[in-house]
Amino acid sequence: MTTATTRHSDRRISPVFLGIMAVMAVTGWATWTGFADQPGVAVFLFVTAAWVVSLCLHEYAHARTALHSGDISIGAKGYLTLNPLAYTHALLSIVLPVLFVIMGGIGLPGGAVWIERSRIQGRWKHSLISAAGPLTNVLFAVVCTAPFWLDALDGVPADFRFALAFLALLQVTAALLNFLPVPGLDGYGMIEPWLSYKIRRQVEPLAPFGLLLVIAILWIPAVNGVFFDVIDALLRGLGIDEISTYCGQNLYRFWTETDQFCGVGS
Repeated sequence: MTTATTRHSDRRISPVFLGIMAVMAVTGWATWTGFADQPGVAVFLFVTAAWVVSLCLHEYAHARTALHSGDISIGAKGYLTLNPLAYTHALLSIVLPVLFVIMGGIGLPGGAVWIERSRIQGRWKHSLISAAGPLTNVLFAVVCTAPFWLDALDGVPADFRFALAFLALLQVTAALLNFLPVPGLDGYGMIEPWLSYKIRRQVEPLAPFGLLLVIAILWIPAVNGVFFDVIDALLRGLGIDEISTYCGQNLYRFWTETDQFCGVGS
């Protein structure tokens, strides 16, 4: 009986996550209806809360896949509760990605949950565990862009449409960065089981610095330009133009001067 109770509590959704979901729902409603006196504040809270929700679901996908692959220690670590505070490194998993959204509009990959890989047998399972996180971002992007590629924008307020476009931008950038085969990112985790032991040992010391390397490279103007050209192409394929994402970011950064071209709040 004790074991069953413990297992149930390990999987109970965290009140912290439910609170974030509530913020997302209320501010999404305020953005849609124009209820807020300052629409930028509502969009900021809506997009930020939705971004944190996607980060939680990203980590949950890793954990849930690991659980079904053989790591039964996942539940006791609190990863199945969707509590952002239970992750291995809350700073890397939540705080840093949110700061990058505020500063530069990039969906930065967060830190990963701690998985006991020795409990898992089979290279395909290890690859799937790593792929589960960014695939969640892909799914989130599909949901955010659905009104655009389904041509179902009639009646959707401009502010809400811009907010969805910016949120989709974050999800696409997060997915693309996560899929990079760089040590420390999920893309490398997908191919690592298929590499020789010698290569893995040589690359292992680089893992803690992989994300920092990616950030540094993105600061190079030429690389940054190519990266966002790819992002824009992907978003156009999903029905979102550059104007929508630009206006979404402009509205999100409510503390800066509003570009009247966007017609924010109209």
